[in-house]
Amino acid sequence: MTKRHAGGAGVSPARHGALLAAIVAVIVVFSAAIYVGASTDGGGGRTDIAGGRTPHNPAAPASTGAWVGSWSASPAGAEPGTETNGMAGRSVRNVVHASVGGTSARITLSNLYGQQPLSITHATLAVAAATNNPAAATGTMRRLTFGGNVSVIIPAGRQVLSDAVQITVPRGSDILVTTYSPTPSGPVTYHPQARQMSYTAEGERTEDVSGTPYTAQTPYWRYLTALDVLSNESVGTVVAIGDSLTDGVTSTVGANKRWTDVLSERLRNAAGSRDVPRYSIVNQGISGNQVLAAGLGRPAENPSGLSRFERDVLGRTNVKAVVIDLGVNDILRNPGRADPDRIVAGLRTLVQQAHARGLRVVGATLMPFQGHRGYRTDREAVREAVNARIRSGQVYDAVADFDRALRDPYNPRRLRADYDSGDHLHPSDKGYQRMADVFDLQSLKGAAPAEL
Repeated sequence: MTKRHAGGAGVSPARHGALLAAIVAVIVVFSAAIYVGASTDGGGGRTDIAGGRTPHNPAAPASTGAWVGSWSASPAGAEPGTETNGMAGRSVRNVVHASVGGTSARITLSNLYGQQPLSITHATLAVAAATNNPAAATGTMRRLTFGGNVSVIIPAGRQVLSDAVQITVPRGSDILVTTYSPTPSGPVTYHPQARQMSYTAEGERTEDVSGTPYTAQTPYWRYLTALDVLSNESVGTVVAIGDSLTDGVTSTVGANKRWTDVLSERLRNAAGSRDVPRYSIVNQGISGNQVLAAGLGRPAENPSGLSRFERDVLGRTNVKAVVIDLGVNDILRNPGRADPDRIVAGLRTLVQQAHARGLRVVGATLMPFQGHRGYRTDREAVREAVNARIRSGQVYDAVADFDRALRDPYNPRRLRADYDSGDHLHPSDKGYQRMADVFDLQSLKGAAPAEL
């Protein structure tokens, strides 16, 4: 580029200097206006939390990080007993575990199973002061906004993503997400098998830091379905979709002992070494979930893997790889003899949908369940047939052989005793640990083949 003189022909030096001074003054005023505009409401400075005020959604700072999933839970149905009033007049404080840290955060709220619009007049996010505790750590309470507004109305059957809020989310911390709805909203969209205690309080207590009003405990997650963070620790998200084995049923409540929790720790500790990707993990397990069949209702309670894959997996933030552990309920809940060909075809359909997005898919073999009330020799034959197809490489890009890792070496039709929770279907904490330990971290990396 060639430089042009600021002054034209015939402009005196004095007038030239005055013109430059005027231009500089305009620039200074304009810059100040931009700075002030960026510092009010949407990006303002923090106010005194101890004085009862909350930061008005501090703007996320410029960052070289990536938005990734830090936690998630699939909407599974309508909470019994909430058909009329929902959670009207109560503050719902969900406690979730951040699998990866970040410098900003945002949430997703769902009214999938609501029969009328859900009015959320206030919502907040904070880091918990301690594990399994409704109190917020000092200085971390943030007011959430939705399109710049503190309130939002979520139509029945829909979900909403909040604006990003500046907050330091430490990896492995508990995060408190609180919502308040003043009016009856019909059935509450929930995830029943949280394996984590959350809390409720009477009245509008969304900005309460002490946690004292939160006297009621609940084993559910309500409305909240995702927590994303702007992270420098991770470059993408792994989504694990499954049934109760992924949901973590029988794992210790409040201890984050699901196999996905343990796998997340392994990934964090090994990231960057031996070609291990820097990914976070989110859990989209639903207890009782099947590949092919869904529950009753419209929308269906416990939607099938096929019907929810687009929303619960492909719709998650910055997905890089998928892990599928589904199929055992298609066998156990079929009153007749389940068809292994139909189950495998359903799994392959999920893989094809992931491949269409360029995602790599790791699939799990189906673990044994002899001794469980649903065990029958013909069902065992179906399980073995499905596993044979999975191991042959006809279904997934890579295989996590949970069956081989947890079965009894003296009786491969049942779980090894110390890996068994006692119901002969779900693992103990040690069994969930074993599932994560045998998972090949490098299998998550690499491009998906054009056709499997």
